[in-house]
Amino acid sequence: MKTIKASVFMILLFQILVFAQNEDAEGCKDHPLLNRMSGFYITSCETRDFDVFDFPIENSTDGERKVESVEGKKYYLYYNNSKEDKIITSRQILKNFETALNGIKATVFKLIEPNNSYSFVCGVLKKGKMETWVHVTASDNEYEVNIVEKEVMKQEIQATDIYRELNESGFIALDIHFDTGKSTIKAESQPIIDALFDMLKSNPDLKVSIEGHTDNTGNADANKKLSIARAQAVMDALIKKGIAKTRLTSTGFGQEVPVADNRTEEGKAKNRRVEIIKK
Repeated sequence: MKTIKASVFMILLFQILVFAQNEDAEGCKDHPLLNRMSGFYITSCETRDFDVFDFPIENSTDGERKVESVEGKKYYLYYNNSKEDKIITSRQILKNFETALNGIKATVFKLIEPNNSYSFVCGVLKKGKMETWVHVTASDNEYEVNIVEKEVMKQEIQATDIYRELNESGFIALDIHFDTGKSTIKAESQPIIDALFDMLKSNPDLKVSIEGHTDNTGNADANKKLSIARAQAVMDALIKKGIAKTRLTSTGFGQEVPVADNRTEEGKAKNRRVEIIKK
């Protein structure tokens, strides 16, 4: 009789342990944008108020593919299949999320190939002032999700603001955004270029130096070259709009002159800047 009771107890204990193993890790829950696949549970998660993630924006796994570095509130979720006797393939998982992202009208980038461990699905949903970026990779019976919520800030700086700061401080740091690893000015930063042009046009005797700066990610020499190219791009944009070349100079310092701690993502964001110096 005691043996039977002991056996029943062990079976119940085993069932409890299995159930517990298939519960979400403590404090973890789905992101509201996407439901999990049926039968999966969260084994680990992490949320950071500010971080950065490189999202692929080309349908390729090549190392030279174009990526978008997105900063904002970041979520990390890792899922496992609770039904160990049933194999859910990586292809099935990725196709599921491709369909889900298309269903919410996200812009989707993907590469789903058999036996390619670098296959992925990436999507960006723009709604109001928020962009939500999603990146999913998978193996059989498990998948990983990285999500960044990026608040799209309007560049509302005015020509008078720039001129006042130049007179008071002798310089102003502008948050001009460029394509990742390139000197192409993003469309979202065009209002800053326009304000800078208006300021220079309204003050024809003013001469300025345009100086580029980066964070410490990557190679120092490459960062310096990039900062020089970005400062030159700003100068070229102003010349194209009608500012005389004789009023402008440009240079770059790469990662040599940080204004914040490069050990944090917030600090790195502040260090990636273009400064306008009154001459």
